[in-house]
Amino acid sequence: MRSILYLLLLCCSAAFVAAQRSSNVTSKWQTLSGDAPKVIARGGFSGLFPDSSYNAYMLAKQISAADWIAWCDVQLTKDGVGICFPDLKLNNASDIDTFFKNNQSTYLVNGVPQKGWFSVDFNFKDLANVSLKQGVYSRTPRFDGNIQQILMVQEVASQVKPPGFWLNIQHDSFYIQHNLSMRSFVLSLSRSVIVNYISSPEVNFLRSIASRLNPRVTKRVFRFLGEDDMEPSTNQTYGSLVKNLTFIKTFASGILVPKHYIWPVDSTLYLQPHTSVVLDAHKEGLEIFAADFVNDVPFAYNYSYDPVAEYLSFIDNGEFSVDGVLSDFPLTPSASIDCFSHLGKNDKPQVKLQIISPEGASGDYPGCTNLAYTKAATDGADVLGCPVQMTKDGIPFCLGSINLVDATTVAQSPFSTITTTVPELQIKNGILTINLTWSDIQKLKPAISNRWSKFRLLRNQKARNDGNFTSLADFLTFAKNATSVSGVMINIENAAYLARQGLGVIGAVMDTLSKAGYNNQTAKKVMIQSNDSSVLEEFKKSSYELVYTVDDAIDDIENSTLLEIKTFAKSVIIAKNSVFPTESAFIIDQTNVVQKLQSANLPVYVQLFNNEFVSQAWDYFSDSSVELNNYVGAAIDGVITEYPSTAVRYRRNRCLGFKELPAYMSPVQPGLLLGLMAPQSLPPAEAPNPVLTENDVIEPPLPPVAKINPASDNGSTAAGPNPPPNGQSSLVASILMSSVAILLGMIMVY
Repeated sequence: MRSILYLLLLCCSAAFVAAQRSSNVTSKWQTLSGDAPKVIARGGFSGLFPDSSYNAYMLAKQISAADWIAWCDVQLTKDGVGICFPDLKLNNASDIDTFFKNNQSTYLVNGVPQKGWFSVDFNFKDLANVSLKQGVYSRTPRFDGNIQQILMVQEVASQVKPPGFWLNIQHDSFYIQHNLSMRSFVLSLSRSVIVNYISSPEVNFLRSIASRLNPRVTKRVFRFLGEDDMEPSTNQTYGSLVKNLTFIKTFASGILVPKHYIWPVDSTLYLQPHTSVVLDAHKEGLEIFAADFVNDVPFAYNYSYDPVAEYLSFIDNGEFSVDGVLSDFPLTPSASIDCFSHLGKNDKPQVKLQIISPEGASGDYPGCTNLAYTKAATDGADVLGCPVQMTKDGIPFCLGSINLVDATTVAQSPFSTITTTVPELQIKNGILTINLTWSDIQKLKPAISNRWSKFRLLRNQKARNDGNFTSLADFLTFAKNATSVSGVMINIENAAYLARQGLGVIGAVMDTLSKAGYNNQTAKKVMIQSNDSSVLEEFKKSSYELVYTVDDAIDDIENSTLLEIKTFAKSVIIAKNSVFPTESAFIIDQTNVVQKLQSANLPVYVQLFNNEFVSQAWDYFSDSSVELNNYVGAAIDGVITEYPSTAVRYRRNRCLGFKELPAYMSPVQPGLLLGLMAPQSLPPAEAPNPVLTENDVIEPPLPPVAKINPASDNGSTAAGPNPPPNGQSSLVASILMSSVAILLGMIMVY
């Protein structure tokens, strides 16, 4: 497996050289030294591989900043050998329980009894067959099938050769109780291994080594635990010690604090004002490092599930910068520091990429509301989208689903009894927009989309029902006046069904566009999107960009299909898996679908990008910017995203302008992670995605709009005028421009 990993690293060797050369020399850092913050890889790249494994350290070496620091949690075996292992108990991150089933012990650790397989009960040679495994159960276990031996501290130093080496001594008092000396081990090791940092949460340990280590070679760092935890040497809480940094300075040159010491988070996962601890530490001449950075655990809603945004708040907020970050995913802070720090909103894009927000910033606010559209425009989205739905009284408005249950509070309203089942739309017990009038719908509240709620990943809960619904007319006016927005994309679905219900959505859209002045202007691009070719056929005489959506993932596309698409569309939207197919969330290949479409002069937009880490393949390291980078590397023309701010920042990142991309900004090679798995751990093979054929894209013509007798409507008690009885190109009733919130939103954009 080491040879396979070597091949992986070799593939990126040129990028690694570039990473070593790239430096942000023009930026002014607010660190103690004025240098860029350090990237400390906790147990290597432990967010993917087993903590402290050879593979974890080597991956960190390859795709981190050139001056990265390898973190080793030091444990001692019964015979005094120092090993890198994340916990006192070996069963937390290894398979030791399969070799020594009856060797559990119970010991007091900081006064609390703990049961497990402790390192102090085994000689190092006893651990020869024990293999490391992923200790965080929410992470993939597919790399556990390889034999990954527990490494001695010396082996990490000699085999990995990290540019910086950090030893964390977490439980000196515990080892003293078992007649083992961490002090002796560290002092002996320092004679043969350069250790750059030594941290400990115990004052006495750091004091005991102070006179024996050269402070120019080895920096001593006091590690803070929870505010209410007791430091054993002083019998003071860490919360009280952080208020006395002058005392800390007497035995340490730096401090390591949990990130919430700097940016507190309340019980509802929202940031509180930052503390003064960074400035206080720098005032005392102490470096300060922040810990507990992980990409795959929910953090403050303020960051919109964007790990780069979180790092930037610690290193580039205009007031202070920590001196380093301790991370399970060292690629992300490496890119944050070198590529994304000190960017301005006026910095030019480094890559041509159209950013389309289909419902506004719907990752932060309920989709298609004034708040979502305002934030998307402020964030810098190029194109705002409106999925058009129809009301009972024929008003077109923007909402992500024809089923109000999906995007509103209708289920908790007086209209909750107006349910219907529509097999054609795959809706069971839904409440359709066509069941209610526009005035009825405005009495409801919008609901934020929680796509990943089954993983307990919720979105901006304080704003989950904020904002106002937006009519198509108001949407078009807002976009027309938003100077940062270059176009609109109107998504039309279910046109045939609506026609049979007496509602002409095609005519409603055409009429509203005309009244909004979009037919006689060139400043704003108009895109008409649909997964139904017959809908696009209705707009062929217009000058709009007609965008065909291929909903399902495809593996290829026939040449005859390309020719057919060109008869009714000018561009195409495809799913992410149509570019990089996956199995069990691992990338297995790259298709030629993008290249084929572009060769037919059909620009390609890819959907749907989200920041939540569960929406991404493992290959992207739970980082939405890494995912975006891979698709840009596949030469797509645009992204469709619910988090436009992430895509806009990605487009401006300076690393894209380097002659050679650094390793942390190089596209991931499909299938490389699969090569690091044992055969028995490979994901099961899945049937390939289908090939898109002519029959898949040809649809029958839309039916004429039916004339519906008001007495035979669908049972809604909502009152309203009859829908217009004329055809698909008929005019709808005029729409009042009455949304004060939208007008305020337009002012905010200016």
